Amino acid sequence: MNYYLGVDGGGSKTIAVVSDSKGQILGWGKSGCGNHQIDPGTAGHSITEAVRAALEQASLDKSDITFALFGLAGADREEDYQILTPMITKLGFRNFDIVCDTVIGLRAGTRQPYGVVVVCGSGTNCYGVNRAGEDLQVGGFGYVFGDFGGGYSLAEEVFRAVIRSWEGRGAPTLLTDATIRALGFSSVESMFNAFLNEKRNIPHELARLLFDVGSDDEVALSILEKQGIELGLAACAVIKRLRMEQDSFDVVLVGSILTRTDNQFLISVIEQTVKSAAPNCTLRKLKVEPVMGSVLLAMERSGKTIEDSVYKMLEKHLALDIMGGEFK
Repeated sequence: MNYYLGVDGGGSKTIAVVSDSKGQILGWGKSGCGNHQIDPGTAGHSITEAVRAALEQASLDKSDITFALFGLAGADREEDYQILTPMITKLGFRNFDIVCDTVIGLRAGTRQPYGVVVVCGSGTNCYGVNRAGEDLQVGGFGYVFGDFGGGYSLAEEVFRAVIRSWEGRGAPTLLTDATIRALGFSSVESMFNAFLNEKRNIPHELARLLFDVGSDDEVALSILEKQGIELGLAACAVIKRLRMEQDSFDVVLVGSILTRTDNQFLISVIEQTVKSAAPNCTLRKLKVEPVMGSVLLAMERSGKTIEDSVYKMLEKHLALDIMGGEFK
């Protein structure tokens, strides 16, 4: 029997799973931040701990693993791999590979060998592969490099909208009462002073308030609309640069903002924007943990052909929310 290790290392959590060749999950582990761009030391520790827990639960050793595939946030450029390759090599697997977490998100969400993935979790990203095997990433480096949104930035947009409304620079919004309740304040003024005086960070959970009040609030809807348009524009850029405008392919939606919230308005904005560039594409919300893509790629990198029964087994055991989690 062959065994495969799949790892998904994101901004807030790292998940590792061990699967046999039938797609049966034998062990899994969960730990903290796996993004080396946030902190290499923390990322290395989180990946090590998640892998250790998965192997321990599976009662296997590193030498038993046929192939290990690490899908890691921040694995974007050669400079990143100069950090990540030594880090993962130290784990001691005979056969392994490292890819960006966008790659495993796409692989988990479509059975086609090409397509586009749009990520909106703690941050945003977009990646695509065309029929010829050419691939391209657009985004993933933050606001000053052209991105907009993701959980942390959307939380700041919520906080900012509340302050602007309180000061009279912005429109009244239901986000005001929702925000001060969520943060435990009696007024916007007391919230303003506490965050300013104590230099507090805006908690990313505030992003969820956009969906709580969105259908009844123009300010929240305007923020969600901007997020949808920006995600759609990233996908359009990938589609056009990879010459995929006339193709039929899946656009996989990944990340907690897109998969763990009641977000039909946001999805509809993304779809309208993307279909302006590729009318034959199909949007698919990811229904499994992205780590499934790591397992599938580990199997394929070792030469295994993926049978339908393997997909079904993995989908059963790695359905979204089985392992829980917050923003990716």
